This record gives sequence, C-alpha cells and structure tokens, in this order.
Amino acid sequence: MNQEGATAHPLTTTRRLWPEHLGSAAFRRDHGVRYAYVAGSMFKGTASQDLVVRMARAGLLAYFGAGGLRTDRVESVIRALDATLGPDRAYGMNLLSAPGAPRKEEELVDLLLAHQVPRVEAAAFIQMSPALVRYRITGIGETPHGEVAVPHKVLGKVSRPETAEAFMSPPPPAVVQDLLRAGRISAREAELATRVTMADDICVEADSGGHTDQRPLITLLPDMLRVRERVAAECFPGARDVRIGVAGGIGTPEAVAAAFMMNADFVLTGSINQCTVEAGTSDAAKDMLQQAGVQDTAIVPAGDMLEIGAKAQVLRKGLLFPTRANKLYELTLRHGSLEELDDRTARQIQDKYFRRTFDEVWRETAEHLRRTDPDQLAAAERDPKLRMILTFKWYFVHSARLAMNGSDEQRVDYQIPCGPALGALNSLLRGTAREDWRARHVDDLAELLMNGAARLWQQRLDEVAARLDGSAPQNFSHVSLEG
Repeated sequence: MNQEGATAHPLTTTRRLWPEHLGSAAFRRDHGVRYAYVAGSMFKGTASQDLVVRMARAGLLAYFGAGGLRTDRVESVIRALDATLGPDRAYGMNLLSAPGAPRKEEELVDLLLAHQVPRVEAAAFIQMSPALVRYRITGIGETPHGEVAVPHKVLGKVSRPETAEAFMSPPPPAVVQDLLRAGRISAREAELATRVTMADDICVEADSGGHTDQRPLITLLPDMLRVRERVAAECFPGARDVRIGVAGGIGTPEAVAAAFMMNADFVLTGSINQCTVEAGTSDAAKDMLQQAGVQDTAIVPAGDMLEIGAKAQVLRKGLLFPTRANKLYELTLRHGSLEELDDRTARQIQDKYFRRTFDEVWRETAEHLRRTDPDQLAAAERDPKLRMILTFKWYFVHSARLAMNGSDEQRVDYQIPCGPALGALNSLLRGTAREDWRARHVDDLAELLMNGAARLWQQRLDEVAARLDGSAPQNFSHVSLEG
C-alpha cells in the first residue's frame, strides 16, 4: 500500500497513524503540502480566491475555479494570489476544455504562462488539446543529472480509461509537431516532450457534482490503477510515476479512509467546499446546500457542452432548474431550429424559463460572441440549429449567475452543482457546531476528514490486531468530530 507507518505486528503500528501518513508521500513532497488532499476547482470562481488563500495558508492545495470567467478577471486573481501568497505557496488554476471554442483555452494558457502559474487542474478534456500540451511542455529542460525538469504541473480529471491513458502518456507527437511548426514551442521542448507524461497527477472522478459520468468509485479506481500498470508496462514506463487520486462522494471521514484503503494517492473534494464561508457563491445558494441530503441531486445536461450531450449533477431540492434543463436538451434533439417549436412550448420557455423573448436572449448572446468568439457567431447566423443551441445555452449561464448572485427573483431556476457527498457531510454535521455553513471553513473540513480517516484506519488496525492477539474485540463505529 502507499500508506506510511513503521510496523511491528503486521496489522498494527509502532506509532500512531496521522493524516500526514495517508496517501502518497511523493504527492505531498512534490506540491509542498501537509496532506494528500486537494480542494478542487469549482466553476465561475465558486472555488474562490479566498478559498485558495485559506487552503494555502494551511499548507494545503487548492485550485481556483477559472472556468467560465473572463480572462481579465482570472488575471486579477492570479496577481492577487501572487501578491498574497508569494511564489512558494501551493495553488493552481482550473483549465477547462473548450472544444467548441479553442481560442478560450489558448487565451487562458497565454495568461498562465505569462504569469508563471505552476499548476493547472485540467477538466473535461477528452483529447489533449494544443493549448494544454503547450502549457505542459513550455519551459521544460534537462537537469545536470540528465533528468527532465517540468515547470508546469498538470492534474488531469478523468472518468474514462482512454482519457486517463492520454494523460499518462507523452504529449501527442502530431500536436507537438504542429506547435513546433507554428513557433509556439522550441525544438528542444519538442524533443524533451517525448520523455514526460501529460500529467503528474490524475484525479478519477466518480459520482461527483458538476460534470459527471456517474461511475462508482469502487469500480472506477481499481480499473484506472490497472490502466496505469498497463501503460507503464506496454507503452511508456514513466506512467508508473503518475499519481492517481479520487473525487466524487468524498464528504466524510469514512469515504476518505475507503479511498486510501483502495490505494488512492490523494483525495479531492468539491461539493462540500461550496457550503463554506470561503466559497464564492451566494448565501442563498449556501442556505439551500446546507439542507441537502444524499438523495437531493439530479442529472442534467452540462450547459457548456450541450451540443455533445455531456452530463452534470446539480442540486434538485426545491428547484425547477433540473426539469427545465432536461426539457431544453430534449428539444435540441427533436428540432432543427427555434422556428420548429410549437407555439405553446415556445411561450412556456420564453415566459417561464427565460422571462425574456428569444430575440432578446439572442441579442445578448450575439453581443457576447461578437466580443469573444466571432467565428462561432458567424456559424450560428448560418446554422439555425446552432443558433437554437446557443439560445438555450443562455439559460444555463443565466441560471448559474442567478445562484451565484443569490437572486430573489428566480430562485427556482438556480443552477447549483452538487454531488451526494455534501448530503453525507450535512448528515454528519447535524447537531454539531458546524451544522450551519457559516461555521464551516474549507481547511477545517480538510482537517475533519483527514484526521477522521486516520483515526478510522488506526482503530481498525488496533481492532484486528487485538483479535489476533486474543484480546477482546472492540467496536469502532463512530468518528469524533472534535480535534
């Protein structure tokens, strides 16, 4: 196992098991953090500047939620983080795949490289894009001992084995050559790219909030570990050094302990962190999240990838957004334009969902595209189905904005990414000082989960050792919320 601790009896330890012993020592050393624990990025700055700062000051790693934000806003956050934390603190930025708008990826990578941001959390990638490859290999060099030095760390989020294999392999040669011909990388960087993996760390996403394929952790993680061994044996030996962690369902000490028992190198939390003081969403959204149970989520189309049918998991309790989002996606499958909608459906969407006319929504959308993606605007003006999809996408952007701002006007339309992990945490904290989100801090939750997981491990080891030694067995079914 990858857990540490000297042993006397095969099933007990000569020293107590601490949270620092769980997971990969290489992960902690490489990132300069105390625990093999990450607070993952959350869209539109929900994983906020304050959240990243709080984690970094606690000696823990967090990624800012840059997805969906303008480049100038991301730049201001980078400048603030550098000024607040200095160059040696562990933090990173989210890099969200944008297959329909590669210019967005390129602009963000330009910014990340210009400011020497040392880490990205690469999310929703199916293929290794030119922008991601450029971030990974720009600046790589060779040490006096002949080892490749890679200045930019990549954590890739995956839920499919073929995507995991791509992150465990060197950058695609064709992409590297295209970047070289375009003058985006040097010949030396292209040469050394053959000796590095696309990612240092891979996070296996199970039944998580936001984008999800809803695969169970107990089957997904072992499969990914086998993929790593196969890639290392058959394709690229360096894949063996890629660390594999988990996300999705990580909301209690029991879940953390189980993940490490299954040989995860680190754990990554998301849903639970948006119900903290530091999360960059509204108090109204946090009040709703605090009431969620494990059963109070729903699967909806992912608005940023509506055209390819990607899925996301969101809060359902007290909201109409999940039903309305699924309805809009169904209409994109059945119709080729807004003009094909029957009058009753068209009125319902404009009056109830949008509270605007289609023309008003399109004018706003077109103005945004004129500034950010004129090529897509031109394509939509030629293709009525694309125009319909972009009009419907407005609702997903609008609903997320409503939740972020805490609008009183359309609360039933809040889009709040959320997985069942938060419901499990809410249940655990019920009746304690942390039941109210106003008493929850992102680093405190990390301590709660990691210390609780370490105690569970220690208790189970002690219990088994006692049985083998003939002592009376003990029943450890409760994890204290104190300490």
